[in-house]
Amino acid sequence: MTSKPYLTGHYTPVADEITATGLTVEGTLPPELTGRLLRNGHNPKPGVTPTHWFKGSGMVHGIRLREGRAEWYRNRWVHTPALEGAPYMTDRGPDLAASTAGTHVIEHAGRLLALCEANLPFELTPDLDTVGAHDFDGKLRGAMTAHPKEDPLSGELHFFGSSPFPPYLMYYVADAKGAIVHSGEVPGATASLKHDFALTRRHVVFIEGNVTFDPAEHSGIPYSWSDRQPARIGVLPRGTDGARHVRWFTIEPGNMLHVSNAYEDGQGRIVLEGPTVDRAGFELSWNWWVGAPGRGSEPNARSYTRRWVIDLVDASVDEQIIDDLAVEFPTLNEDYLGAENRYQYAISFPDEKGFGGYGIVKYDRTTGARRIHQVGDARLPGEAVFVPAAGGTGEDEGYLLTVVSDLKQDASQLLVLDASGLDRIATVHLPRRVPAGIHGSWIPDSALAATQF
Repeated sequence: MTSKPYLTGHYTPVADEITATGLTVEGTLPPELTGRLLRNGHNPKPGVTPTHWFKGSGMVHGIRLREGRAEWYRNRWVHTPALEGAPYMTDRGPDLAASTAGTHVIEHAGRLLALCEANLPFELTPDLDTVGAHDFDGKLRGAMTAHPKEDPLSGELHFFGSSPFPPYLMYYVADAKGAIVHSGEVPGATASLKHDFALTRRHVVFIEGNVTFDPAEHSGIPYSWSDRQPARIGVLPRGTDGARHVRWFTIEPGNMLHVSNAYEDGQGRIVLEGPTVDRAGFELSWNWWVGAPGRGSEPNARSYTRRWVIDLVDASVDEQIIDDLAVEFPTLNEDYLGAENRYQYAISFPDEKGFGGYGIVKYDRTTGARRIHQVGDARLPGEAVFVPAAGGTGEDEGYLLTVVSDLKQDASQLLVLDASGLDRIATVHLPRRVPAGIHGSWIPDSALAATQF
């Protein structure tokens, strides 16, 4: 039996690919939930023990809902060269197709893309079969972030590619039809790890924390905390020449993996929020990710939501931790991406002393209220994906979809919650326990209208 924490408990990989139909539903599924919930995560093949959680091969789990029914569940590895053992580093440099493809799965312009930030995206069919690496007709020559942002107004996909070697940061825009219409290097960037970024109505915001490239780190992910690496926020205007006008602002030491949201407030300042860790918090998570012996703490144990307010006029940044609950995987109603939002959602975790627990959190940024939906003992919910209700006009009129790993029952369920009050609406019983994963998306049938589904 392995001692690696990311191969045990909620994270224990499954050994095969299956398809099950006619899933049991408790409660009533809203008929407008007609589409697919896709969820990606690291799931190494049997007999493979990666040196880091992030090195496990990607597996996408899909749940097909249609007009009040749960038609199927299926899971498929993303069949990249890395799944068969191909190395990322070769004599000719990195093989961008040798991807784990295990961090996220999105839809853009009718394509389903499995993502890992060090590689090219991989296209999937609606039944989760692997099509192959997607390089945007040859216009993407480097890696693509696992956290692209689709502008809810224009349908454009904004994304970046980062590298430990120059050019350190490339910024891209693909139009609503999936063609790259802009690419350019962002000057002044460093080898700092850039996992996520933010998009506002007028700006693109990059976050460089204290975690940076370290060739002496031998876990397979060559990054570590460095007090010499400055923590900064980079702001550039949106537009084809915006990168030439990037401005960098020094912030307090820390590291952010995931952005909650960002927007311009009434005074033109940029407000940016998301969970962050200090050095101790990063090291707790890293020790779990690499399976360091004697380290019992779970990841995200010191991950607290932070807010930065960036004044572009006087070149100042005000920052503060705004909540004392350990959370990660922030989400929102993506119609509000880049605009001022009232509600945010996240997953809570036990803190470093074991207090607290797993749950689904809703924040009201106007009142400061925090509500938690407790999922129960030995149950870990995944990232809660917001889906708007049909005809809804309020920001929180919709549903949260989350896949729960249940160790006591050795099972998993898809929970459908009312996003306004976090009450359970329906439970879909899945045919197996789904390992705790990372990110996913709700893909309505309308997004795949040109595809046979």
